[in-house]
Amino acid sequence: MGEHPTPEHIMQIGFGFWASKTLLSAVEMGVFTELAKRPEGLVELTGRLGLHSRSARDFLDALVALGFLERRDGKYSNTPDTDLFLDKHKPSYIGGILEMCNHRSYGHWNHLTEGLRTGLPQSELRGGGAPVFEALYADPARLKEFLKAMSGVSRGANMAIAAKFPWAQYATVVDAGPAQGDLLTQVLLKNEHLQGVGFDLPEVGPIFEEYVEANGLSSRLRFQAGSFFSDALPKADVIMMGHILHDWNLAEKRMLIGKAYEALPKGGALLVYDAIIDDDRSKNAFGLMMSMHMMIETHGGFDYTGADCQGWMREAGFNATRVEHLVGPDSMVVGIK
Repeated sequence: MGEHPTPEHIMQIGFGFWASKTLLSAVEMGVFTELAKRPEGLVELTGRLGLHSRSARDFLDALVALGFLERRDGKYSNTPDTDLFLDKHKPSYIGGILEMCNHRSYGHWNHLTEGLRTGLPQSELRGGGAPVFEALYADPARLKEFLKAMSGVSRGANMAIAAKFPWAQYATVVDAGPAQGDLLTQVLLKNEHLQGVGFDLPEVGPIFEEYVEANGLSSRLRFQAGSFFSDALPKADVIMMGHILHDWNLAEKRMLIGKAYEALPKGGALLVYDAIIDDDRSKNAFGLMMSMHMMIETHGGFDYTGADCQGWMREAGFNATRVEHLVGPDSMVVGIK
């Protein structure tokens, strides 16, 4: 006889939005950035954060109970994880993507049921607004915030790619849709022989170049303006697409992979990474929910399994493919021409 069924897991997930919003509000109010300076007591922290006394203690103690803060002798402090990843003044900050979740995605997911029944986006598109990328690229401040958020959420995978991929076999690399350029930056910092190009719409150029200069890579890493829909990709030994392919429908995915194939020499490599869904579609819950998020945000985007991507690569002409886990939910699919 197995264990008796219990509702514990059901209730934990069903009320999960309580914990999520508690963390997102803490990021929004800069709790972890404040506590990165020094531990603080309830009264001092309440004042510095502008909290109302009615709920301040419950809020901060909830963060302790959830494992995001520690409390000793009446003073609150960050955990090692929140100190590293949620202090806005550290380069390891990943809170940008959580800020976006708080400002945009949290409300959009309230319409998930409608999206599941209609198959239609539930973002700004739901009210006749502009597509998310069109709106972002039209607003320099929002675009910079978005690209910075992409750097934060991708940093671990970017560093894994820089370390795991056999870069010694190659001399040049292009990132199609590079955001700030962190993937290229991590790869070139780890591999001093490489030359790189970031390929994206011209609005990204100043943000990319500022980031590259700050990392001392301007002599080896440049920006090339263009659209991967209307233009050919720049030629290179390796072409990368990080958190790009899932934004688009099946025909667009195949088109982008085909363009990469055309831009590569014989022996060249296409490197695609996303929250790749496991082939059994039963383990990577984040990847599966990310695919639903693409439904909410876009007209045709979806996430995919490693086997799916390998199949598209072989259709394009790649004669060797493999899937490698990176960190967390992210894996990369590699195709060799």
